[in-house]
Amino acid sequence: MDFQGAFTALVTPFKNGKIDEEAYRELIEWQIEQGIDGLVPCGTTGEAATMTHEEQGDVIRICVEQVAKRIPVIAGAGSNNTREAVNLTLLAKQAGADAALQITPYYNKPTPDGLLAHFKVLAKESSMPFILYNVPGRTGLNAKPATIARIAREVPEVIGVKDATANMIQASEMIEQCPEGFTVLSGDDFTVLPLLSLGGHGVISVVSNIVPAMMSDMCRAYREKDTATAMELHYKMQPLSRSMFIETNPIPVKTALGMMGKMETSFRLPLVPLEPENEIKLKNALSENGII
Repeated sequence: MDFQGAFTALVTPFKNGKIDEEAYRELIEWQIEQGIDGLVPCGTTGEAATMTHEEQGDVIRICVEQVAKRIPVIAGAGSNNTREAVNLTLLAKQAGADAALQITPYYNKPTPDGLLAHFKVLAKESSMPFILYNVPGRTGLNAKPATIARIAREVPEVIGVKDATANMIQASEMIEQCPEGFTVLSGDDFTVLPLLSLGGHGVISVVSNIVPAMMSDMCRAYREKDTATAMELHYKMQPLSRSMFIETNPIPVKTALGMMGKMETSFRLPLVPLEPENEIKLKNALSENGII
C-alpha cells in the first residue's frame, strides 16, 4: 500500500447526537471523486476522543466499506493507555484498515524508553502497519528524531510518522536519521510543501476536507517536479488553512462543511459552535476562494 500524497483527516458528521452514516458515506465518496490519495477516520479532526469504542469501530468500518480498496485508509487508534490503544487497534484491524495512526501517549508524557515499550506492545498484540503521530501541541510530548528513528528500527510495524511539530529542522533531522523508506507525512497544512522539499511524502490534512483536489494536486505536482504549480497551490491554500484554525480544530472545518451543504454543523461536548465573529471570517474566506 502506497502511503504518499494527500490524506484527509476526516470529520465525523453527527445528527441528533449520533453518527450520520449517510452524510459520512457521501463525504467519503466526494473525497475520492475529487482525487484524494487516502483517508484517515477517527483522528482528532474526527472527534474520536468523544466516541465510544463501539462508535469508533463503526466509523472505521463505514469508511473502509465505502472506500472499497480504492485508496488507503489509515484509522486513528491511539490512546495514552497502552491497553486501550491495543484494543482500538484491533478494532481498526478487524474493520480492514490499511494502517493505524498511533498518537504518542498524551498527558502521561512517557520517556523515550516508555514510548518504545508502548509501540513494542502494540506490535506484539495488534500487529499492523503503524503511523506514529507526533503532535506536541496536543500531547505535551515531543518525540525527538533519535527516539522516532529508534522506534522505526526496533519496531518494523512503525512504517512512518505524521509530523505535526511544524519544525523543519527537527523534520530534516528525523528524515536523516530514520531508515530508508520510512514514510514522513506532514501534520500541518501550512508546512506540507516545505516538508516535501526535505524528502517528505505527503500530508494528513485538515483543509483537504474542503479542498481535497487542491491538496492532492499540490502533492502530485511536487512529486512530478512541477514546483511552480506546487508553490502556486501552496499559497492559494494558505488563507483557507488559516481559516481552519481560527478556533480549535475541528470546529472551523466542520462549520465550513456545513456551509458547503455537506453535513449538519453538529459537535459533541466539550466542543461548541464557532463564535459568531469567527463564523463571519470563515464564511468570507470560503466565499473569497470560491468554496461557497
